[in-house]
Amino acid sequence: QVQLVESGGGLVQPGGSLTLSCKASGSIFSIYAMGWYRQAPGKQRELVALITSGGSIKYTESVQGRFTASRSNAENTVWLQMNSLKPEDTAVYYCYVEGVYSDYDARPGGEDYWGKGILVAVSS
Repeated sequence: QVQLVESGGGLVQPGGSLTLSCKASGSIFSIYAMGWYRQAPGKQRELVALITSGGSIKYTESVQGRFTASRSNAENTVWLQMNSLKPEDTAVYYCYVEGVYSDYDARPGGEDYWGKGILVAVSS
């Protein structure tokens, strides 16, 4: 069993910053990809940022230049630093883990996991 513990959400004014964190725990030796999705009311869930074990990062265009994702393979933790927040960033943010393995050869495939989600509300 794998658990994802998320933290860092909350209410922030437009232009402000927040940092989200997600730590995976359980029987884990390696993880292929870790990142964040978000879903606003009435909208589809969308990918925000995803990092592979090799360090390649994919961002959605709407957050490019404002958000920065990072991860620690040793700690099985991923962060999302969010700067210059806009009201349209308001959403529930979900930690996502793709490919959990009991060996050290992280690769595509394997089991995927979702966090419970944390609210980021950007409002004045």
